[in-house]
Amino acid sequence: MSVVLYTNHCPCCEVLESRLKAVGIRYRVVDDVRMMLEMGLTTMPMLETKDMMMNYPAALQWLEERMKTTNEN
Repeated sequence: MSVVLYTNHCPCCEVLESRLKAVGIRYRVVDDVRMMLEMGLTTMPMLETKDMMMNYPAALQWLEERMKTTNEN
């Protein structure tokens, strides 16, 4: 799975990054503000997977679902 964390290293970005690590999801960090603005991203953090682009609340929910799946196995 390809996961990209778009971040400006704010507190919410750091929380999301720590949760990605806790779940064991491999991800790539993008912190190039110019590139993010060109993409139309105006809030951080954003998490991109193959299927979707998620804002902070949606990304936390997505990670919560993965944590449940990991704990069940």
